[in-house]
Amino acid sequence: MSSGTGRLSALKIGPYPLDSPFVLAPMAGVTDKPFRKLCRRFGAGMTTSEMTTADTSLWQTSKSRHRLDLDLDAEPVAVQIAGSEPPQMAAAARACVERGAQIIDINMGCPAKKVCRKLAGSALLKDTVLVGQILDAVVAAVDVPVTLKTRTGWDADERNAPLVARIAENAGIAALTIHGRTRADKYRGEAEYDTIAAVKAEVSIPVIANGDITSLEKSLEVWKLTQADGLMIGRGAQGRPWIFAELNQALDKNGSFVPLEKNDLRDIMLGHLEELHRFYGETTGVRVARKHLTWYCENLYGKDFANAEEYRKRVVRVDCASEQIRLTAEFFARNEEEVSTAA
Repeated sequence: MSSGTGRLSALKIGPYPLDSPFVLAPMAGVTDKPFRKLCRRFGAGMTTSEMTTADTSLWQTSKSRHRLDLDLDAEPVAVQIAGSEPPQMAAAARACVERGAQIIDINMGCPAKKVCRKLAGSALLKDTVLVGQILDAVVAAVDVPVTLKTRTGWDADERNAPLVARIAENAGIAALTIHGRTRADKYRGEAEYDTIAAVKAEVSIPVIANGDITSLEKSLEVWKLTQADGLMIGRGAQGRPWIFAELNQALDKNGSFVPLEKNDLRDIMLGHLEELHRFYGETTGVRVARKHLTWYCENLYGKDFANAEEYRKRVVRVDCASEQIRLTAEFFARNEEEVSTAA
């Protein structure tokens, strides 16, 4: 991928060339199977399962079963695992491959306390010896590409991403994603990209930049600053899965993204609701849908939609799937009527 040139070059992970250098970040509680499917529909080059514990004894819980419901119809099938014990991580990787995973992604970037308390996620950045042991064990355990998602370091005084990147490359990691914050930053402040650029200049494996990539303008800025091979979109896709189409088409000299019409937004939201209700069942599906509806509404404000905030307040309070569908359909119908009346 060439920064700022408007050309998309191939991002390849192991034997898998991606159709787009823009990929969806794995986000626990967000990037479930329905959302991954929606983002692929809009051109995400790759999607990865939500972070799953490496403790396979916990895989029988409802949460883990949903997280391990893989997208076997869309290559490459990528699964992210988290843990701190090399043998356990290796066993989990093998189990994921048996379920159909074609790429294993290792999480060393999650800043959540409950993950770091178990010395997993970004807590591993404090122990680079253990980092190497985990990477060696997982790469040796499976015959599929292994990738790593990490941060720039533990804190501002210990930005050790370049060291971690060299360890990863020597271990045989196929690609590296770096979130432009330390663990201490969590998600506060603005992402910094100098460390990502330093890593990109130092290793030969693909480097994917992550952090605060929420618009076309920001993506071009991050691309230029980091010279990364790809960009990973996380929060920027929440309530806006079409961001991948915007990025892909805006960087294609022969095409441009056509803004979505109100009917397009209606169909996206209604379709997403129906998929969530079907995937989780009504009770959980309605609950999970509430956060997605809130994110969608954030993208409706200022787009000539009347009463978007009133709709949001009502739709996130209902407990019935049919009511979520009805309120959403009625909201768009009212907006169409107001446009017709004004005309």
